[in-house]
Amino acid sequence: MATVLITGANRGLGLEFTRQYADAGWHVLACCRQPESAEELLQLASRFKDLVSVHKLDVGNFHQVDELAASLSGQPIDVLINNAGIYPDSPTQFFADADYEAWIEAFRINSLAPFKMAQAFTPHLKQGQVKKLVNMTSKMGSIADNTSGGSYIYRSSKTALNMITKSLAIELAKEGVTTLVLHPGWVLTDMGGPNALINTQQSISGLRQVIDHATLADAGKFYAYDGQEIPW
Repeated sequence: MATVLITGANRGLGLEFTRQYADAGWHVLACCRQPESAEELLQLASRFKDLVSVHKLDVGNFHQVDELAASLSGQPIDVLINNAGIYPDSPTQFFADADYEAWIEAFRINSLAPFKMAQAFTPHLKQGQVKKLVNMTSKMGSIADNTSGGSYIYRSSKTALNMITKSLAIELAKEGVTTLVLHPGWVLTDMGGPNALINTQQSISGLRQVIDHATLADAGKFYAYDGQEIPW
């Protein structure tokens, strides 16, 4: 049975990843900060008793990341999806409004945490059969795609993640691990807002196809949920 570990699994994209992978018969390690209050995730775990296990994990707490990795020692992981992230500023925020504490926090969660997860769980990925590391980003992290400015905090944290992923892809390819950075589209979630263009089911269905079809030749590439490659 293939195993996937998903961060930020309690809502939005992470919850839909959990639902779809469980439906497909995968063993899902569903991680979130406060499992006790993650009602929908707990319902999924109850529905898929033999497939979904819920784990407490704040990705910004690197000690907690190490503890979870240690507790799962010997557990092969086929796909690791670094989905947890934050959007601390508004699309119209400009340089005069910069919140430096929020900026540092965004880098810790959106950029550093996925790298820490890769460090901690690469041994588990190497034991898996599929060996894929997925970092969820956004087109807002694309320098070429930035035509509106603003959103300094979120954009820069995702651009940093893109570069981290590119370097990880080069290094981990030697271990047979395919590393990807993926854009989910503008999705109807708490983060995406009510004006988004697609729902979580459409986004995750597309993302899973991209993940499934990716090979080592695709390592370090930036793809959208519909399989289109995005410029850096």
